[in-house]
Amino acid sequence: MKIKEVLMKGVCMAAACTSVLAVILICAFLFGNGIPAIGKIGVFDFLAGVKWKPGNDIYGILPMILGSIYVTGLSLIMGVPVALLTSVYMAFYCPKRVYGPFKAAINLLAGVPSVVYGFFGLVIIVPLMRQMTGRDGSTMLTASILLAIMVLPTIIGVTETALRSVPAAYYEGAVAMGATHERAVFTAVLPAARSGVIAGIVLGMGRVVGETMAVVMVAGNQARIPDSIFEGVRTLTSNIVMEMGYAADLHREALIATGVVLFVFILIINMAASVIKNKAIKY
Repeated sequence: MKIKEVLMKGVCMAAACTSVLAVILICAFLFGNGIPAIGKIGVFDFLAGVKWKPGNDIYGILPMILGSIYVTGLSLIMGVPVALLTSVYMAFYCPKRVYGPFKAAINLLAGVPSVVYGFFGLVIIVPLMRQMTGRDGSTMLTASILLAIMVLPTIIGVTETALRSVPAAYYEGAVAMGATHERAVFTAVLPAARSGVIAGIVLGMGRVVGETMAVVMVAGNQARIPDSIFEGVRTLTSNIVMEMGYAADLHREALIATGVVLFVFILIINMAASVIKNKAIKY
């Protein structure tokens, strides 16, 4: 029995080391190839440059950085209220007979491939936006609407769990003091779960920042700083996937450096989510 325990401990340790090694190798590849490219281009010219013209050896990714920030912010503005209210409904209002189908639908929404979302946006949302605005339907707004839909299951899942983890005493105490069901939920339970709610939003932000295929299909992919939400935009992920297939030399290195910037963004988001989760567990 002891031999089996030692063997399984070794297997689990090997699996854990494999995961850590994979992260280390990815970091080594990105930083080993991306940092020298940033040095060749110039840190300021690379991060603050407003022009991306590989044919002229001009590699400024500020339009892509701003594009990622704009799309992420706009999608969260649209998606977070819907996800939050859906979570409240699932936790406190949804009848048991319909909870199962609702939960299954949300889980299915999380499992749909991003390219399917992109195809839906290309066929449905883009023509609809073209009819409504009289402009090209492949815009920042279109990409944000699609990403707002995609981020719903991530935020709903984490937020609902956070709401259900709040001790019943919060709700019961509010009701005992004369609060209605709605008032008790929104003034007692929801504030108590704020750390979990914020963690869900941060994780959803990470999903939006890292999304590629759906954005490529509906965002317009114009490497310039947009003047409005009705213009095309290119994100960091879109920039990499669109040009990596034919890039060479400094162009290829600049795309890898773009991946470094994206990796740092994702790392910051994940660290923020971890800090918020630890704070929620502590309190």
